[in-house]
Amino acid sequence: MNTRESFFTKDKTFYRTLFPILVTIALQNLVAYSVNMADNIMLGSYSQTALSGAATVNQIFFVVQQLALGIGDGLVALAAQYWGQNRVSPIRRLTGIALKFGLGLSILVVAVCCFIPRQLLGLFTPDEAIIAAGMAYLSLLKYTFPMFIFYSVFVAALRSVGTVRIAFITSAVSLVVNVAINYTLIFGRFGFPEMGIRGAAIGTLIARVVELAIVVVYLVKFDKKLCLFSENFLKGDKALLRDFVKVDTPVMLSQLLWSVSVPMQTAILGHLSTDTVDAIAANSVATTFYQYLKVIVQSMSAACAVMIGTAIGRGDLKRVRSDGRTLSVLSVSIGVMLAVILFLLRQPLLSLYDLTPATYELADDLMIVMSVVMVGMSYQMPVSFGIIRGGGDAKFTMYMNIISTWVIVMPLSFMSAFWWQWSVVAVVMVIQSDQIFKGLPTFLRFRSYKWIKKLTREEN
Repeated sequence: MNTRESFFTKDKTFYRTLFPILVTIALQNLVAYSVNMADNIMLGSYSQTALSGAATVNQIFFVVQQLALGIGDGLVALAAQYWGQNRVSPIRRLTGIALKFGLGLSILVVAVCCFIPRQLLGLFTPDEAIIAAGMAYLSLLKYTFPMFIFYSVFVAALRSVGTVRIAFITSAVSLVVNVAINYTLIFGRFGFPEMGIRGAAIGTLIARVVELAIVVVYLVKFDKKLCLFSENFLKGDKALLRDFVKVDTPVMLSQLLWSVSVPMQTAILGHLSTDTVDAIAANSVATTFYQYLKVIVQSMSAACAVMIGTAIGRGDLKRVRSDGRTLSVLSVSIGVMLAVILFLLRQPLLSLYDLTPATYELADDLMIVMSVVMVGMSYQMPVSFGIIRGGGDAKFTMYMNIISTWVIVMPLSFMSAFWWQWSVVAVVMVIQSDQIFKGLPTFLRFRSYKWIKKLTREEN
């Protein structure tokens, strides 16, 4: 208490650790997101209906993605603290627990997609042409969901011990494979049949197989930190299971409730406009580029979780505070730069698509809205999901998401769309408003420092 606490972290080692992790995770996430981006761009050139069908299915994948990331985030929150104590065996057993959770989720998701695919897609649009295209896409894409979940768990385990480069390599190889197969099968090149949206699904399926295979081979043959297969990591551990459930339950619930609300944006827009294809296509294009930059903010969140978890594991609580302040300022600074980039490049980016004039104008307006939203999101997401949740306080993020999304944003979104009958742009502004006003409760919780919690167990 007598020692003076610096406001920002001055230790150069902190920055030498942070920036390589941040840059590598950002590159990995950008390349990984480009797998879906390749589908969008190529299908946008092929057919606007095919683009809308794929965009509708990608709403389902988004929910799966967030649940997979929720399992991974819960793993990182615990494992990073053990890594700060140089204890690897608990991390291996926690990885086994996370994989079992992932297996259960995979079975559930694939079963739903197999038995009620039309009903699922009908939640987002009444247009039969879009539903038909979506069903063709989903018939193969559903098999990529389990592979993505297992891949996400392995990558999270490696990230918790500071290994991030392999995820970038796997994503880069996956992108090349996906683009090559998409080009060949969507348009029927090199003597192959023209398969349209089904060709895009085949490309994504093969790309997911490749990326999972690479990360498994790395874990078996090359990894020297985690050494996952050096013990029976799937063996039950009741104490660690209780810890994982305690940490991951609010994380998963938060991710689920938030991720379900995001596809509902597409559902609202799909039932709002007199020209459903225009509304869905414009929203898909605008959010595609927004999501492209958003992955950088998500990368900052992931890096924050690792840095804060490791610092708490070391036990230096004053250093945790200064690290947190440094990370929060860096996050919002990055967000401002991303917002400017999105605003300035919106029209050159839109020119990549073959859109009708009405769809182009609507997408341009939506990207202006997203530029403003980017600034608020760049603060609240890394601080709430990265620093606060990575520091051991998962319940705050859960409560904040439940209240902001389901008590405030979603009721206002439905009223603005169907009661007040506002324009598409105005409705999207309401839907995205939580990225701005969640900043205040996030700031207040951060400044209380009550989120700093030790999650590890003492060695027996």
